[in-house]
Amino acid sequence: MDLCREVGYRKLSIEGIAARAGVGKNTIYRWWPSKSAVLLDGLVSAVTDVAFPHTADVAADLKTQMVTVAGSIASPDIGPHYAALIGEAQQDPELARALWDRLISHLVAAAVQRIQLAQRQGQIRPDLAPDLVVELLYGPIYYRYLIRQRLPDEEHINAIVDTALAGLAPSPASSQTAPPA
Repeated sequence: MDLCREVGYRKLSIEGIAARAGVGKNTIYRWWPSKSAVLLDGLVSAVTDVAFPHTADVAADLKTQMVTVAGSIASPDIGPHYAALIGEAQQDPELARALWDRLISHLVAAAVQRIQLAQRQGQIRPDLAPDLVVELLYGPIYYRYLIRQRLPDEEHINAIVDTALAGLAPSPASSQTAPPA
C-alpha cells in the first residue's frame, strides 16, 4: 500500500511489490494473481470497522456512519487505493466480484440491517427494498468522490440524509406492508 501511494496504481507492478518486500516476484505470484489482488488484500486489512451506531434515531445513525465512510475514503491510506480498485474493476469482472465479496458486501449488509431496523421502527417506509435505500443514500458519496473528485463534507452528508429520509418516511396514510424481497 505504501508503494502504491508512492508511485500510483498505474506504475505499481508485481516486480516493484516483490522488490519492496525483499522477495522474488514468483513468491508474490504464488499468493496473488495480480497487483490488484495484492492491493485488495491490503485495503481489506486497512478498512476499519464502520459498524452502525444503533440509537433510536436512524437519521443520526446514518449521518454518523456516512461521515465515517467519507472520512475513510478521504484517508490517503484508503481512498486512492479504493478508487484505483474501483476503476480497475470496471475492466476486470473477477476483481469486481472480489471487491464486492471481500469488502463492499459486508458494508452494505450492515447498512441494510440498519435500514431494516428503521423500517420496523416506522422511521422508513416498509415497502422499500433496503438495498435501494442504501444505494440512494451512499450513491452521492461515490458520485462526488469518483466523478467530481471530492468528498461530501459533514454538512453535505446531513443534507443528503435529511433529503432522502423526507422522501423515505412513511406517510400517515400509507399501509404497513413488508418490503419487496
